[in-house]
Amino acid sequence: MSFETISVVGLGYIGLPTAAVFASRKKHVIGVDVNRAAVDLINKGQIHIVEPDLDLVVHTAVTEGYLRATTTPEAADAFLIAVPTPFKDDHQPDLSYIESASRAIAPVLKSGDLVILESTSPVGATEQMSAWLAECRPDLTFPQQAGEDSDIRIAHCPERVLPGHVLRELVQNDRVIGGMTDKCSAAAASLYQIFVEGECVITNARTAEMCKLTENSFRDVNIAFANELSMVCDKLDINVWELIRLANRHPRVNILQPGPGVGGHCIAVDPWFIVSKTPDLANLIRTARTVNDSKPEWVIDKVKVAVANFLQGNPERTASDVTIACLGLAFKPDIDDLRESPAMLISRKLSDIHPGRLIVVEPNISQQPLGFGEKAELKDLAYAQSEADVVVLLVDHKEFKFLSFDTFKSSYFVDTRGVIEF
Repeated sequence: MSFETISVVGLGYIGLPTAAVFASRKKHVIGVDVNRAAVDLINKGQIHIVEPDLDLVVHTAVTEGYLRATTTPEAADAFLIAVPTPFKDDHQPDLSYIESASRAIAPVLKSGDLVILESTSPVGATEQMSAWLAECRPDLTFPQQAGEDSDIRIAHCPERVLPGHVLRELVQNDRVIGGMTDKCSAAAASLYQIFVEGECVITNARTAEMCKLTENSFRDVNIAFANELSMVCDKLDINVWELIRLANRHPRVNILQPGPGVGGHCIAVDPWFIVSKTPDLANLIRTARTVNDSKPEWVIDKVKVAVANFLQGNPERTASDVTIACLGLAFKPDIDDLRESPAMLISRKLSDIHPGRLIVVEPNISQQPLGFGEKAELKDLAYAQSEADVVVLLVDHKEFKFLSFDTFKSSYFVDTRGVIEF
């Protein structure tokens, strides 16, 4: 199949790099997003997210005329939907963004077009997307109606890239492609082969959906083991970092590193999509989520203990006189992505409950995020080192690695990443 014009709906951490990579292969790409500020910035050849080398690729693509952004969908040969799929308060998946995107592109669909859902989704979401499109366009046929002879091809192809390495992994990683029919799968594989150097592995839509959820649930379970181990070791007065190093010398043991919880738009969310579909069966997956979701509160309790110890050693001071510094807000090192970040949750909670100053240090953002009280101040590392009475290291950004104990005014630390050298 020939794809002369490709539309990417959702120009966030996945959509924009995907659009840029297609454009770098000299395909005309129309990026669609509801964020007017992001659209205007992209059309100037600039970007609104942090991802290494993406700015250069986007600038070149826009300058050469292969990438253009808009807030209104336009006709294309293929549509990739890469919008958020959060969950609701009861951990049920929220498909409203997918529904909005589907209804937005429906008017510009024509016979022969391909629509791919890239958003990580619960099992059955691709079929639901196709149903929404069919509802909007009764003049066209879809796979659930006409099978292999449908006017529109529908497939699911989940992203599986690592923030900070997105451009490389988009090209090099294998892609799991699940069409609603064999022809749908073949069309989707043909599209991705424009830039994918890895293998395009064909399956059905439901298996492709479940594959991404399984990958992230596997990681969540393993992180939960490390996080639970860190809490057990703290109770038993054992250095968990040393313990893991020793245990990992076993040839068949590879324990991950504990942290303040689990964040991001995938691992902290996707397991709940499995639980929502099979609540009576997904017991281990639910337990892992519970362990990881409980870790931020455990960290907050450790901070309370550190503040109490500081006050015990400084009886002339009160809690209102204590300055806490939180190092890192992103959900993982060396990115600006704050989605579902346990570091953000911990910092905001401390901002609410601590009567004294709160310094937050996040080298990858320039403005303080929403949700902090007036006491919170976004500052650089040097300021935190000189001002903080209690230091909470939440993210192991490169700026924070190998920090020495004696570079801080404070002698009261909560190191959730095991990187400060004492």
